[in-house]
Amino acid sequence: MPDLSHYAEWFSTFQTDIVSFLVSVTVLILYHAHLRSKTRKDPTYTVQTINRTARRLWVETLMNLGKPDVIAVQTLRNSTMAATFLASTAVLLIMGVLTLSSQSQSSAWQVFNTFGANHPELWLFKLLLLLINLFVAFFSFSMSIRVYNHVGFLINVPLSLNHPALTAKHIAAHLNSAGKYYSIGMRTYYYCVPLVFWLFGPQLMVLATLGLVPLLYKHDRAPKVHVTIPRGELDGEIE
Repeated sequence: MPDLSHYAEWFSTFQTDIVSFLVSVTVLILYHAHLRSKTRKDPTYTVQTINRTARRLWVETLMNLGKPDVIAVQTLRNSTMAATFLASTAVLLIMGVLTLSSQSQSSAWQVFNTFGANHPELWLFKLLLLLINLFVAFFSFSMSIRVYNHVGFLINVPLSLNHPALTAKHIAAHLNSAGKYYSIGMRTYYYCVPLVFWLFGPQLMVLATLGLVPLLYKHDRAPKVHVTIPRGELDGEIE
């Protein structure tokens, strides 16, 4: 029978950090579950669902015109540049986090850590989570750039060719895919906030998470629409 005393000692050492981490994750999961529930009842509840519909209608309008205008090309270019900038920023942040791996014994990082454990292993685990988060951001923005570039070619194909894989609906799905990758990248940037505060102490991570949720709500909530819109008119997926 395995000796459970070792695990009990390990848990008691990192108890505050484990509980704080689970609380933060649970709060974020509950927030997104609430958001998804609201979106199912009201497709205009979030900015993301409205943006998905706007992108779809934008593609249909441009392709029906026969040729994208300068504003359309500039819009795709701006989206690509924004994703490129944020992907580059993620790389710089990854390099910055790697430089922190040798500072686990620095007392300056533990000034506010009155409840959490002070162990090199825990410090490296915190940095590992932060690195994973930033790598997800980097790959999300990179995929967004890739798909935006594809859309730049696809949207210039005339509908008169009647290619079954190059319809306005198909290209709009590509554009919404790029927007979704971009949104995932932004989410991971937001999640960096509690992870960074965890470096200073578990209680600060919980406070940062509780402060992040109202900001996410303000970011996600769309202005109220006072007209009834059929559910089929809006894409209901939350990015």
